[in-house]
Amino acid sequence: MLRILTILMSLALFGCVQISLAPPPNLYRTGANYPAESLPLILRTAEPKIFYVTDRERNGQSYNSSRSEEMAFGYTTVKFGRDLDWPELLERTRADSQKRISTLWVPEIEEVVRFPKSPLPFIRVNDQLQTQPAAQAEFDKKTRAFQQVIQEQLDTVGTGRVLVYVHGYNNAFEDSVTALANLWHFAGRSAVPIAFTWPSGNGAGVLGYFRDRDAGAYSVLHTKQFFRMLAAMPDVKTIDIVAHSQGTAVATTALRELVIAERAAGRVPRDALKTGTLILAAPDLDAGIVKQRLIAERFSDGFQQINLYLNPNDIALHFSRILSGQTRLGAVTDDDFSADQLEDLRLQAQVHLIQVEQARNRAGHSYFRQNPAVLSDIVLALRTGAQPGEAVRPLERDKFGFWLLHSNYPLDRLPEIGIELDARDRDSSR
Repeated sequence: MLRILTILMSLALFGCVQISLAPPPNLYRTGANYPAESLPLILRTAEPKIFYVTDRERNGQSYNSSRSEEMAFGYTTVKFGRDLDWPELLERTRADSQKRISTLWVPEIEEVVRFPKSPLPFIRVNDQLQTQPAAQAEFDKKTRAFQQVIQEQLDTVGTGRVLVYVHGYNNAFEDSVTALANLWHFAGRSAVPIAFTWPSGNGAGVLGYFRDRDAGAYSVLHTKQFFRMLAAMPDVKTIDIVAHSQGTAVATTALRELVIAERAAGRVPRDALKTGTLILAAPDLDAGIVKQRLIAERFSDGFQQINLYLNPNDIALHFSRILSGQTRLGAVTDDDFSADQLEDLRLQAQVHLIQVEQARNRAGHSYFRQNPAVLSDIVLALRTGAQPGEAVRPLERDKFGFWLLHSNYPLDRLPEIGIELDARDRDSSR
């Protein structure tokens, strides 16, 4: 009984939280490197628009944890503190001023498009199943409305880049858009930010964990539809994806199926899907399944690079391992891979296992958006597209092939990094 109570309490630790502005990444602690002057004036605000796609059920002005057969698209206004203005936000972004960390909150949610129920109805024609023409036409109409709004934002940002965030277990709708606002802001606001927010939040503890896991599986079809709609837009050049915890299962399952479909159609998956950097933070994935279904099927071919942030001391993933009986990918060490498997990862080149030092906050599970060193590396990957070990991302590699992310990273290389930042924006065709 004591063990069960301990599990319940620990699982509650990594659930729904109120998001605050993160401490400045180490990258900005000298007061430099944040690209404020290059931002369009409309983006220099402490109340930006953050877009969302969801299959949560509508609940008044927001969305709850129930599943919806209808995918919805809209935007939120996210405020960085109730009375913070842009100069103050910029000051807290560039250097640690020791001022109060501001809570991010959502005063406005505006749904713009509601899609037809999925799956679309179909009929049999010449012994083949086809989507009913009227249903397909309605879905296409809604798709065009979605794309028109995104196109307007692409024109504003001017880089052709989209940043997608897929949240984890027991996150409310507001948690997902505010977490993305944090990441997008520190990454330089150089992409259109869209949260894919699936119906998690079905309670803390063991039952809530498994309910959320099923809710994530339910959302895979909508996730695929969402990525297809984005990739079909001519002015979308690169789609970067950050997924956290149980959200990594939602994202990788959908992306795996899309990669397989594009390869089967004779297309290069990365070109067809326009997928750039994939970041899997504290991934709550069965390490054995990853070996069999992702590594073996050359999943990495679909991306410019895949960065997996790992913390062997992640308490949340420790208890996930107890519940599932299997090692979780976000807590692996070199002992969990054979020498041949580690060599295979090295040969794939674009798959990077990054071990994080001193990831203590939030039980070491939400470090991806709170730890100044981790946040710095995520920002560098998103802003430059550089691989680990390059001058712009000076990570060190151990003898097993794991990249080591030290707590002061990358302070000793800031002058050199400052010269190279934003090369990716100058070459948006990457």
